Order: sequence, then structure tokens, then C-alpha cells
Amino acid sequence: MRQIDVHQLADTARFNRFHALILFWCALIIIFDGYDLAVAGIALPSIMKEMGVSATSAGFMVSSALFGMMFGAIFLGTVADRIGRRRAIAICIALFSVFTAAAGLTSDPVSFSITRFLAGLGIGGVMPNVVAQMTEYSPRKLRGTLVTLMFSGYSVGGMLAALLGKGLIESYGWQSVFLAAGLPVLLIPLVLRALPESMPYLIRTGQTAALQSVVSRLVPSHRAQVGDVFTLAADDKAGSTPIRRLFQDGRGVSTVMFWVAFFMCLFMVYALSSWLAKLMAGAGYSLGSALTFVLVLNFGAMLGAIGGGWLADRLPIKHVLIGMYALAAVSITLLGYPMPSAALFVVVGLAGASTIGTQIVTYAYAGQFYPMAVRGTGIGWASGVGRSGAILAPIVIGVLVGMSLPLQQNFMAMAIPAVIAAGAVSMINHRRSASAQAEVEHAAVAAAVKQA
Repeated sequence: MRQIDVHQLADTARFNRFHALILFWCALIIIFDGYDLAVAGIALPSIMKEMGVSATSAGFMVSSALFGMMFGAIFLGTVADRIGRRRAIAICIALFSVFTAAAGLTSDPVSFSITRFLAGLGIGGVMPNVVAQMTEYSPRKLRGTLVTLMFSGYSVGGMLAALLGKGLIESYGWQSVFLAAGLPVLLIPLVLRALPESMPYLIRTGQTAALQSVVSRLVPSHRAQVGDVFTLAADDKAGSTPIRRLFQDGRGVSTVMFWVAFFMCLFMVYALSSWLAKLMAGAGYSLGSALTFVLVLNFGAMLGAIGGGWLADRLPIKHVLIGMYALAAVSITLLGYPMPSAALFVVVGLAGASTIGTQIVTYAYAGQFYPMAVRGTGIGWASGVGRSGAILAPIVIGVLVGMSLPLQQNFMAMAIPAVIAAGAVSMINHRRSASAQAEVEHAAVAAAVKQA
């Protein structure tokens, strides 16, 4: 009887068509997710005009999705470790597709806010689940690159919303961009068929045949034998209370530090997205169309995510993140000083790379830190706590803007969270991460084989 550690199989597998398929579907889901989140901002001026709402009411209408994302990340990230990740992802797609489309059928602020809250449950819930899915099945040497490459679809979705939004809204009204967001619901049967189930879930529920099928695709050279028993490392076995597991085995302080890092990074992301254009316009800069600005920010985010993931596979991911947060502090601070428009766009791109891009790499690190069995729970709670930073950012920076402070001080206030996040990441005990312990186990096995 052979004991086969599925975690080790995934770690040492060579990239193949199976991995590419998972990357494709997870990235496509994230593109839809990014579109659904960005579409409200693109359509907001038209919505305000048609519904006759004030800026304050419009801000609440937009933030309703953020509240939904906070609850969705925590609840649906945790639930996935119990009901299976494929099913949780399908639920999330249904939520953000159906209710974003439903928002396009509303005609008053209250109905719009309710539908956006429900859509936010899916938008927030799908993130920890696709990160956990890609992390679980990625070869260890490519894990950072594949997770961040997948998550760069979030920026692609934002750019897609910006590119399609202007034409659709002018031709068919603001409702059209929301109705278009309902199309992904048609892909749910394909997603359920194409995506593999989480291996810890298959082991826990005794689905041996399904697990053997997954393993044969994950490692085509693997040959099943009668009596094979698939196992998990002790650290990867789910307990009855997955939330408690986040604070066990020396991970308590690190879990809190992840929460701090997520909070601070999402604060920066939403502070910039909410107030950068207005602050720059008030300072006399000619930024051109809002469309160009959104594209520059998201293009920088995409490059930052992919570049950060590439570095994380070659250097310690913890050190890469600290460097990216340092770049965020510098680039955001520089936005407060006069410079030519061309230089400003470069700095805006760097700010996108080191805020949105860094958030994506932080997701990747959280995915590598927690064991398979509680990975969705760990990422979900970090993302959910972080969403409170996203909710607070527009309000806090709005208060500062209302105080008529100098431009530099407003951007310094946005940059301070980057310093705090860098400090939080530096306090994460990487030796207690699942990835670090896997490296130790692999080294021990290699040494034993060499001695034999």
C-alpha cells in the first residue's frame, strides 16, 4: 500500500495542459469579476444624472458593493472549505452575474444599492476561492507567477469596463453595461465541468475515483496502483473549526499581520481610485479623459502583479512584498508634487503597480502561507477584513480633502498605509507558512534518498 501526499504531487508537478486550463478559467472568472466591480464607477455620472442623486448618495450606492464584498469574502471563502471549491465558485459567479444585471433594471437608489450589495457577495467571495484553487494546483516553482498572472485578469476586467463603457452607455444607456455583466452566468456549467475539485475536499468526502482522475491529469506520469491511499500532510487536514486553525501552530501573529496588510493595501487602492482624479484636477493637471487615466492605472497594476509574481518565484515573496510596499509609499507621495504630464502618467502607473499589483501579490502570499485545508478560510478572512479598509478609504480621504489641506499632505496620508503594511509583512513568520514547511519536507526527503 502506497501513501501518496497530494500536496507534494502538486508541488513537484511539471506545468502541463491541466495547469493551463485551470489558469484560463480562473483568469476568465477574475476578468468578469473585475468588470463587475469597475462598471459602477464607469456608469456613475449617468446614474447620478438619471436618478437625480447627490454625490453623497452616489457614494453610498457605490460602497454598497464593497460591504457585500467584505461579507462575501469571509463567508464564501470559509464555506468553500466545507462544501467544495467548485460549488462555491459557481455560487459566486451566479451572484455577481445575476445581481449586477439586476442593478441595470433598477430605477431608484435603494434598489440599486441592494442589488449591488448582493452582487458584492459574489465579487468578494470569488477572489479567495480562485486564489486558493490556483495556489493548490500550481507547481511550487511557478506558484507566484501563475497566481499573479491569473489575478491580473482583475485589471483586464477594469480596462474592459472602461473601453466598453463609453460606447455602450452613449448608444444604449447606462443600463447596458450592467445587463452585459449577466452573460457569465451562462458559463457556470462549463466552469463546473472544467475546474477540478479541491483535493482536500475529495479526500475528506471519500471521492477516491474523482481524486485519481485529478491526479492523473495533474501528473500524467503517475501510475495508479491497487491499494493506493491519498493523504495530506498533518498540517493540511481540516479540523472542525477552520477559523481557529488560522491562529494555531504559531500562525496567530502572522494571521493578524496579513489582516493589517490587506486593510492598508485596500485602503490605498480605493483612496486612489476614489480621489486621485479629483485631486489632480484640483491641482491644475490636464489628465485627458477619465478613460485614459483608468487604463494607465490598471495597466500599471497588471504589470506590477505579473512582475511581482515573477520576482516572488525567484526571491523570497516576503521581501518582494516589502519592496513593493516601499515603492507604493514613494510613488504615491510623488503624486503630490508638480511634474510634467508624461512623468505624472509614469508615476500613476507605478502607483497602480505598487497598490493594486501589490494587493494581488499579497493574495498570492496568503495562498502560500496557509495549508490547503484552510486556504480558502485564510484568504477569505484576510480579504474580508481588508475590505473594511476599502470602505473607510473614500470617507477618510474625503474628510481630508474637505479640510483643504495642501496636495502633498493628502497624498502623504494615502502613502502612510504603505509603510504600515510593509511593517506588518515584515512581522509575518514565514517559517510557519505551508510553503516553507513544504520546502523543509522536500529537502528532508531528498537528503534521505541521497543517503540511501
